[in-house]
Amino acid sequence: MIRSMTGFGDAHAHLDGAHYAVEVRSLNNKFLKVQVRVPEELQGLEAELETAVASRLVRGSIIVTVRFGDESAAAAAEINTNALQRYVDQMRQVPAIERGEIKLDLGSLINLPGVLISDTGEKRLQQARQALLGLITEACDKVIAMRAREGQKLHSELRKHGDRIAEHLAVVNDRVPAVAEEYQRRLRQRMEALLAESGGQLREEDVIREVAIFAERSDIAEEVSRLEGHLEQYAEIIDAADGEPAGRTLGFLSQEMLREANTISAKSLDVEIARRIVEIKSAIDRIKEQSQNVE
Repeated sequence: MIRSMTGFGDAHAHLDGAHYAVEVRSLNNKFLKVQVRVPEELQGLEAELETAVASRLVRGSIIVTVRFGDESAAAAAEINTNALQRYVDQMRQVPAIERGEIKLDLGSLINLPGVLISDTGEKRLQQARQALLGLITEACDKVIAMRAREGQKLHSELRKHGDRIAEHLAVVNDRVPAVAEEYQRRLRQRMEALLAESGGQLREEDVIREVAIFAERSDIAEEVSRLEGHLEQYAEIIDAADGEPAGRTLGFLSQEMLREANTISAKSLDVEIARRIVEIKSAIDRIKEQSQNVE
């Protein structure tokens, strides 16, 4: 069954005092475009998360938002006591401080370069990697499920447009013999009127020859047959149960269908056929629009 390209999924988890949350949003796009938004402390995982999303979703503009909060003791930075002691020793050599005129402010000393040692992040990344990759999978599963639900609605619309084309095409196909007969009748009337004024006599072989030329020039049997073949392939694509992406194929197929419809319109001078082709082209345009929403 076909799937839509729009979807949303989220997942969250607590691990060792840290909270992780992932949101995955999917919008229409001809290709796969993944944008990952992660906190600064988890920037090292951006490429891995993008790869994980690309392995699950094959088309669409995907926006991944990662939120992270660490409430564990590991979130605290370590104090470099050696560096702090070195600063204190140097400060005490300042005369004003040595005389007690200025007091040392521990809070200010903490902000000096090298006093606070932040976690290099490697251990944090290792813990976050395990959690986030699992959350990405869970969120993508929800996106795929939502895409499938939206795809059912798309399938109904696409099926309706395909049936509409088939209905009008059947009328066009049935109309072809009548068009030749009607042309022959009108041609005979015109030729008889012209010959009556000049006193000439209508020859049946002349009528047959003109009708044959007209039939050859306006023959649309090949185009109708190809359009019917495209409709069969179209039905197979939207009804397929393999879950393979079909949006691009539907887009290309609708272009081929429109090409055949335009050729039929150009060849045929019949008013009824022209009216039916307008309806067919309208349905094909709707298919082209809807195919842009199909994964």
